[in-house]
Amino acid sequence: MIVGVLAVQGSFAEHLQALQGLAVDVRLVRSPEELEGISALVIPGGESTTIGDFLDKQGLGDAIEEGLPIFGTCAGMILLAKKMVGKQKEGQSLLKKMDITVERNAYGRQTESFEAGVKLAWDDQPFPGVFIRAPRITEYSTDVSVLAWRGDVAVLVRQGRYLACAFHPELTNDARIHRYFIEEVAKND
Repeated sequence: MIVGVLAVQGSFAEHLQALQGLAVDVRLVRSPEELEGISALVIPGGESTTIGDFLDKQGLGDAIEEGLPIFGTCAGMILLAKKMVGKQKEGQSLLKKMDITVERNAYGRQTESFEAGVKLAWDDQPFPGVFIRAPRITEYSTDVSVLAWRGDVAVLVRQGRYLACAFHPELTNDARIHRYFIEEVAKND
């Protein structure tokens, strides 16, 4: 299995490191040609408008094959959403893969970033959630499964071959969410 990590900005190096620890081949992706042969894709956090513009200019958005397993964290979650509300920038590009609505920077500015325990659906041990200018899922369809909560707010969701996370699991030493993506979402059938 080859997992691509979109390497535009944000914590792509940390995702690369987390995935390498799970014994998968990992490739940085910056062009449509680098998508060829990958089994799954990770879209890291960063600035969703900048990443969306890059996807458009490089033709990456169109080159992502339908059904390719994708894991989006923070800005990556925004890009996977079908709809965005709140502090939206005009012309914001979305891949529109998941039936979720998100609000950008819902938890505040950079200085209001925080860490908090997250309740995973498959493990009783809390996950150390790192929320940095994090988006919030405001709505999701019945086809979307909630896999983690912070209080009563969904912060990790799955819809078929897509996984979206409001926080940054790559900034921790806890590989449970990356492992879940590899073993449950991206696995070859």
